[in-house]
Amino acid sequence: MEKKDHIISILVYNKPDVLARIAGTLGGKGYNIDSLCVNTTTQKDISKIVMTTSGSQATVTRIENQLQRLVDVISVDDLTNVESLHREMVLVRLNRTAQNTEAVKDAIDANKWKVILSGDTFVIIEITGDKTQIDFALARLEPFGMADITRTGLVALKLED
Repeated sequence: MEKKDHIISILVYNKPDVLARIAGTLGGKGYNIDSLCVNTTTQKDISKIVMTTSGSQATVTRIENQLQRLVDVISVDDLTNVESLHREMVLVRLNRTAQNTEAVKDAIDANKWKVILSGDTFVIIEITGDKTQIDFALARLEPFGMADITRTGLVALKLED
């Protein structure tokens, strides 16, 4: 069976321990969460969890079934093959040196990345895009000396209900 990345959107009641129960259920069955993003929705008592995992369609179906059995889970949707928008954000702190300052500035300008903070020895950049765009940006910045990065989990939104 072919392993594939899957994006799963889960609506849950915004209660303590819901995320722990989801992670425990999946981890207990040997499933890995590759990316995770959680926040409240337009309804304060409901949160949306967007997670990515990889596996065959049969594996993801089992994951969906496990999640739907949990008490505080309202709905589970696999957005992988649904028209939806996906984004990630990454903050990158680059070391700035006399040798790379111009090249760093050129890369930032050419790619329209956003400078959040700049100092004598560093620059912090914010990059938003899909997974491919983020991976490309990180590969492009690697030669400049990335001192640190923080990458969000994937967020996803269905285009239509």
